[in-house]
Amino acid sequence: MTTPLFSKTRMQYEMPREGITIGGYVARRLHKTSLLKPVPDFLKDDSARALAQIALYAAAASTSFGPAMYQPDSVPVGTVIETRDPETDARVTVTCEGDLRFSSHVEMDGVGALLGEETITGTTVGLRGLGMPAPTTFAFTAEQGDYRADIIGIITSELAPGFGSWKIRGFGALDMSDSAGNRGRLSLDRSGLVFISISTHDSRNIELKEKLV
Repeated sequence: MTTPLFSKTRMQYEMPREGITIGGYVARRLHKTSLLKPVPDFLKDDSARALAQIALYAAAASTSFGPAMYQPDSVPVGTVIETRDPETDARVTVTCEGDLRFSSHVEMDGVGALLGEETITGTTVGLRGLGMPAPTTFAFTAEQGDYRADIIGIITSELAPGFGSWKIRGFGALDMSDSAGNRGRLSLDRSGLVFISISTHDSRNIELKEKLV
């Protein structure tokens, strides 16, 4: 079961009881491609809304919310993990490029392809928990037409103490731009609330708010 996107059940999918490698966890975390389904329809008449939806997927796919089951096992550099999102059948490939550095390729029929890179730069200690900041990039290419979008920023996954166990949550910001001339920024807070602000190619300002959790 892969829905809802963030829940105890979702965490049991991303971190199954039998164990998983860090590369496998990254791949399953990317299995939120249902968020990309609206993109082709948005592209028909609202490229800015399409950009917002792609950025929303990028944020959701870059972290988890829920109980932290355990620490995934490491994987050798060069390991390639090929999977499919069971909800959409999108093809998701993750490659371990270095120590806690991963590249990804998501391909979804009827939607397009998304190339990603993520590097977990270390662990920070704060009053709210242990943070693992990860500079992240995504480059989207639509299946139809010549639309392209770029997402770049830092999403931090944070381990925080909870009742009887640790929990994981994400926060951070992503900058976005596309070939249609739209530009914007996404902010994700620890509660799973997403704010998106976009300046469109035709001088409009769009603001969206989404609750991931």
